[in-house]
Formats: sequence, C-alpha cells, structure tokens
Amino acid sequence: MSTPQVPNSGSPAGTSAPRPPMISTADALATLLAVAQPLAQTETLSTFDALNRVLAVEVVSPLDVPPMNTSAMDGYAVRAAELHQGSRRLPVSQRIPAGHAPQPLAAGTAARIFTGATVPPGADAVVMQEQTEAGDGEVTILHTPKAGEWITAQGADIKKNSVILPVGTRLSPAALGLAASVGCATLTVTRRVKVAVFFTGDELTMPGEPLKPGAIYNSNRFTLTGLLRNLGCDVTDYGIVPDQLDATRATLREAAAQHDLILTSGGVSVGEEDHVRPAVEAEGHIGMWQIAMKPGKPLAFGAVRRGEGAEQAGEAFFIGLPGNPVSSFVTFLLFVRPFLLRLAGVAHVSPRALSLRADFTQTKSDRRNEFLRARVNPAGGLDLFSNQSSAVLTSTVWGDGIIDNPPNHAISAGEIVSFIPFTELLY
Repeated sequence: MSTPQVPNSGSPAGTSAPRPPMISTADALATLLAVAQPLAQTETLSTFDALNRVLAVEVVSPLDVPPMNTSAMDGYAVRAAELHQGSRRLPVSQRIPAGHAPQPLAAGTAARIFTGATVPPGADAVVMQEQTEAGDGEVTILHTPKAGEWITAQGADIKKNSVILPVGTRLSPAALGLAASVGCATLTVTRRVKVAVFFTGDELTMPGEPLKPGAIYNSNRFTLTGLLRNLGCDVTDYGIVPDQLDATRATLREAAAQHDLILTSGGVSVGEEDHVRPAVEAEGHIGMWQIAMKPGKPLAFGAVRRGEGAEQAGEAFFIGLPGNPVSSFVTFLLFVRPFLLRLAGVAHVSPRALSLRADFTQTKSDRRNEFLRARVNPAGGLDLFSNQSSAVLTSTVWGDGIIDNPPNHAISAGEIVSFIPFTELLY
C-alpha cells in the first residue's frame, strides 16, 4: 500500500498546539475521501464466495441473455400471420419443454411450449394456454396474437460484450446472480481492508466481569467491531488499552505494522487522560480532530508510521472516534464507513437520503451540524427520540435513521427534512 498523504497538523511530538477551529462535516469527509485510494491488491474468488466484496475487474458478458428467443408463458408457439388469414384449429407438431432444442415450426401447425423454452424457428408469437382449447393432437386458438407476443427476445436482458458490472460494484446477492447468468464462475475483487481497533479508558469493563465503582461496560467494542464486520473488513481487536501514553504508543506501532487503518474509541479529546492524540502525534501525525457536528465533535484523522520489518512500508491510516457511545456510532457511520468503502474500491459511497416530514418541533438549534436519531411513524412522518444525548445508546436501537439537520436550524412540525435510514449506513 502506498503511503497515505494525510494532512499534517504541524505539531511536534509531545507538544500542545492551539486548538484549531472546527471544520464542517462536508470538509471533513472530503479530506478523508481525498486520501482514501482503493487498495491495489486483488484476489479471485468463486462467485459463490464473493458476497459483499468489491469488484476490481469489470464483468463483460460473453453472450446474449437470454441466448435465444424464449417463451414467457406456457402455451403454443405459432405463426401470427397464419392466424390472421386461416383456420384457428391447428395440429400440434411438437412439444418443447425448457432446455430442449426445437425443430423448425412446420407451416400450418402450432408447437406446445413451456415457460423459458426456446421458440422454434418460424414461430413469431406465443399464445398462452388460457386462450386456447386443446384437443386430441390439435389446439384451437381463441386469441389473435401480434408478432412477438409473449416472446422474450434474444438479448432482451443483456447484450453480448456489454459491461454488466463495473469496477467498484459492491457485490449484492442480485449482482452475484447477474454474474452467474452470463457464466462467471469466478470474480476478481479488492482484498479485504485490514483494520486494527482498540479502546482506551481505565473505566472500561467487559461484560461478564464485575463492575467496579466508577466503571462502565465497554459497549463501543461491540458496536464498532460489529460495524466493521458488517462492512467485510478483516478486523484485529486489540481490546482495552490502559490510559497510559507508552501503552498507547506501543499498540499503535504494533497495529500499524500490518493494517490499513487503525481505529480507536476514546482518548482523542483534550483531557489530561486523553492519550491517543499525543501518542499518534509521537508515532505519526494528525491532520484534523475537531468537527462541527453533534454528536461527535472530537474526531481525529491522521497516520501512524510503520517501523522496520513491517508487512508494508509507509504509514497506516488512523481514525480516532470519540468515546461517548452515540458519538462513536454516528461518526463511524458518517466518516469511517465511506472511508473504508473507498479503500475497498467502492465507486459510490454516499448514502441516499430521503425527504420526509418532521412530525415534531425542535425549537432549539445548534451552531453545529446535528444528526438526530429518529424513526418513521405509521403516517410516513418522522418521530424524534426524546433524549438526543450522546450517551443515550437506546436512541440508536429505537431509531431507524438520522436526520441531517444543518447548523443553526430549528425544526418545525410539518417541515420536510433530510433523513438517512440506517439501512443506508450500516452496510
């Protein structure tokens, strides 16, 4: 992997710099995506095993789909002109199930045909069986068809030599089916993004352990590793790192040696026990760390140098998320997710927003870009979770998306707002 060109704050290791002004969410995301070049390494997988991977080589169809004219109905293949000019009672000259090669249709006859079967040469229409009366070796046609009726033409779905899946496609179940429909047994995809994750805070305790006074359970570890796995990353979880500068630096060095991205939670603010930022500055550099958003203001972005003997040369990217659970969750969705997808080679990483009606009033605005947890009600409008605190993780389960509310904007009931469903953000 080439060395990431992350903007440098210019602060020497171990020194404190004046706090920079907050930057907008749009500028922060643009900065991230500007350096997130798709990984160069690829691998070839069985099409069966390529679900949710990102296509590195376009898929070009070697054939028309369907490769021949096929019947769209169970019925009878006929010559339409004959039914306009002559008898409607025709002898049945052949029976054509799907997967069998037909004979040319003899003049003055009909062919019994089934859905998906090849239309015989000479036939130009199919009459569905509900519009016929079958007799002993004969059929009476009760409908006068037009040429092409109930026939799926060769190449109606896919033309030979057309690109059906471009580079950067994230392979959904439907995309795998499309690749299989043109005979692709294997697909070339970008390798998985390698992410190291660790958490800081002496107050953090794992579920199942006794909860000491002043301690809390480490929910972020479960949320973030789950989100990373949803995105198909190769995840190394270093667990909880003590609130010590030396321990944090040592973990950064180890993680940088063989990962594309180091992701942390907590320790990126400006408190005396926030060691992640000075550790990254000592082992690399940070280009930004205060974003004008709510929740999620203390977000860090930078890089950590790889030492001698590392799996790859250069630097590993670094993103430090805030420790509050909702802040960590929201900043991951808005910044880490598109960054990882771009590293994986996904062409389009922006979530699709919906314009929906606010069925609530929020008179108090904030100078920062707010991301409000909400859900769609039975009337098609949006209800707002009652407590928008960055510590209230319940809101992320109760809600089914976030409202992207601009800075200094109060929301009135009936107003149309921008709503991003979690279905656009979790995968």
